[in-house]
This record gives sequence, structure tokens and C-alpha cells, in this order.
Amino acid sequence: MNKENPFGSVHFHTIGTFLKNEFGRRVVKLSLDGGFTCPNRDGTAGCGGCLFCSEDGGGHYAGTIGDQIDLLGRKWPESAYIAYFQKHTNTYAPVSVLRHLWDDALSYPGVVGLAVATRPDCLPADVLDLLSEYNQKTYLWVELGLQTSREDTAKAMNRCYENIVFERAMTQLSVRGIKAVIHLILGLPGETGKDMARSAAYVSSFHPFGLKLHMLYVLKNTGLADLYPQTFRTLALEEYIALVVDILEKLPREITIHRLTGDAPANQLIAPLWSRDKHAVLNGIQKEFKARGTFQGIYSSPMSSR
Repeated sequence: MNKENPFGSVHFHTIGTFLKNEFGRRVVKLSLDGGFTCPNRDGTAGCGGCLFCSEDGGGHYAGTIGDQIDLLGRKWPESAYIAYFQKHTNTYAPVSVLRHLWDDALSYPGVVGLAVATRPDCLPADVLDLLSEYNQKTYLWVELGLQTSREDTAKAMNRCYENIVFERAMTQLSVRGIKAVIHLILGLPGETGKDMARSAAYVSSFHPFGLKLHMLYVLKNTGLADLYPQTFRTLALEEYIALVVDILEKLPREITIHRLTGDAPANQLIAPLWSRDKHAVLNGIQKEFKARGTFQGIYSSPMSSR
């Protein structure tokens, strides 16, 4: 076991540092609304969406690319941009529509790549071929919302696809050399710390480019809001911090970390209220790493072929 911390004071492999090394300057993600819906809302896969998902499909702060550049460009005028199609399921359209959206995004000065958030059941062959094409001409990653590897939890949350669908999607992305970033939620009803660790280990076995973690939060007008607090509780801040550090200690250090906390709109958030203070969460994670004297990957081996 190599106990030398390669990440300095940060303790984990941040995507920000990775991209700065890749492009030689700060790279900022532009959260975009491409006008998509979701097969788990329109009846194709299911209705009502996942129980934790609000009607805006996770794109609480998504907007147009011009507005995002105007907003973030003032804060970081020398930065490059990743056009991040975030809201709802961003491959759920004909390839002609996707091509138009992606070409338009890449035409803006300073945009050096694409990030596309989608579901693993929305990657048909023609979309995979299109992604492969763009992977040859720009910096690209695809984000998949797995959330949990426990099939019973996924069914209870109305995820509307089984793990085998995720596994096939990861294989198809891998053979095309397309980077994948996986989303996990910590604190789903009925799950233990061991369950969450198993989900992280499951994800790691596919050697993804990146990982996103955030706490389960309850938003107004969602399926979870109808169940809370009668049937489950949300994690306490200290529990969440310990879980994140436990997972990152065992996560291969090659995996980039794209998120470690949620960012729910204050006017929609029911619980946990501590999640409003993003800095307290991130600072708490750093303090826990420091107290333990550990870092991402200290208890993991480098990734090898699956």
C-alpha cells in the first residue's frame, strides 16, 4: 500500500485540477438545458420520474450557453469551457437534433469539450456512433445516473432500468474509448453504509473516468416528499462526511471526482437542511481526511483491465 498522498492538501483527484493540467488553464462547466425530457417521465420507460428527481430533471441551474458564458466568463475571464448538457436525459432525441445542439455548443469561443448527462437505457447504436464521432474531434465524457447498484433500491426509487442495462452501456462506451462519469446517491432509503460502499466498488470495477457523489436530499413535489419523514430519514452531516471519506479511501486514485455534495435550490429543499451549506460539507470532508491522515485510493490498487 502506497501511503504517499499524490493530491496535496485536497486529498482527492479533483476534475478541476485534472482539466487544468490537460488544457493548461481553468476549465469551467456550462450547465445547459437542451430542451430534453426523460423516458421515465413520458411513459416510454416509466411515469413520474425517479422518486428523488424533481420536474426540472436535476438541471436546477441550467440555462442557455450564451447566458452561462456571460455569467461565468465575468468570474473566470481566462477560462475554457465544457458544454455540459445536464437537464433531464440528454441523448433522448434523434441524432440530427443532438448533432445540431453539439455543433452549436462547440461553435462558441472557448468551448473545448462536451459533457452529456443521460440514462444508460438511452444509448442506442446510432447515438453511440454519434458520440464516437464527437469523441474523435473534441474532449468528451458521458454521465450516467446509476445512483445505486442495489436492484431493490433502484426499483423502489422507480429508476426503471436494471443493472445489466448499465453494464451494457459501460461496455459500449468503453469499446469506443468514450469516457464515462457515474452518479451515485448516498443515503437512499433502506441502504446501509455497506450497501453504498458496494455501489462504489461496483462502479470502480468498470474503470470510469469519473465519479459524482451527493447526499440524498428531499425536494418538494417529488415522490420522496410524499414518503418523508414517515418512512425514512436523511443522513446527518457527520454521517455523510464519514461515508464519502470511507468510499474515496477505497476508490482508485485514477478516477476523477466531479462532485462530492448536492446543490439543491433552497426554495425546493425539504431535507437535509445542512446541505444548503456546501462549503461546510466540503470543508468537513477535507478535515476528516486530514484527521485520518488518508486520501483517495490509499486502500485501493491501481485500476487494471476488467
